[in-house]
Amino acid sequence: MTAVEIPQRMDFATVAPKVFRAVLALDSAAREGLDPVLVELVQIRASQINRCAYCIDYHTGDARTAGETEDRIYQLSAWEESSLYTARERAALALTEAVTRLPEGVPDDVYQEAARHFAEPELAQLIALVFTVNAWNRMNVTTRKTPGTR
Repeated sequence: MTAVEIPQRMDFATVAPKVFRAVLALDSAAREGLDPVLVELVQIRASQINRCAYCIDYHTGDARTAGETEDRIYQLSAWEESSLYTARERAALALTEAVTRLPEGVPDDVYQEAARHFAEPELAQLIALVFTVNAWNRMNVTTRKTPGTR
């Protein structure tokens, strides 16, 4: 089986360094106070929805480094049917899906369940994390950032 080469369109960090650095700063701020494993689960799930191969590759590696198990990484695309995630993680993943699929809206029950598991400042951080990973996904899908490169 031969892999298909999908050429990268541009190196966004080189072409728009101020924007890239701003998103890096936002990413750093959004992670503050959140569990590193939860951060990676959220980022992988949003990246799966957005079909960002680069970000899926990047964040699964970071998840492993943070101590995440292979089973939980593999089952993430079907988290609702899996027994491997805590109620807190499930609330974060539901919110991640709702914010990522924003045209469908963020249902009150999804928001309220997340608010039950996360204090308001932490919930704000989680929301920021989700919209930040969505920005990364859009940047990397549009420019066809090559998975496996950092």
